[in-house]
Amino acid sequence: MTTDEIFDKVQDIIAEQFSVDPETVTPDSALEDDLGADSVDLVDLAVTLEQEFNLPETEENVLGTIKTVSDVVDYIAKQLAD
Repeated sequence: MTTDEIFDKVQDIIAEQFSVDPETVTPDSALEDDLGADSVDLVDLAVTLEQEFNLPETEENVLGTIKTVSDVVDYIAKQLAD
């Protein structure tokens, strides 16, 4: 799966979960500042992404380092490559 394919899926998931227009979800979008996510939203997003991409549970310390949509895509791409 390419990073573009991952981004497209992540964009759709974030738009649905955060109730925002998919066009506003860009790689540079900050999850909290631009998209209005709070800590509960981020945990819910992590769980959804784990299920969607068949990923292992995301460590809490890793969640703290994910700030932008690009960070999410990079994390998923790395997990899928391992």
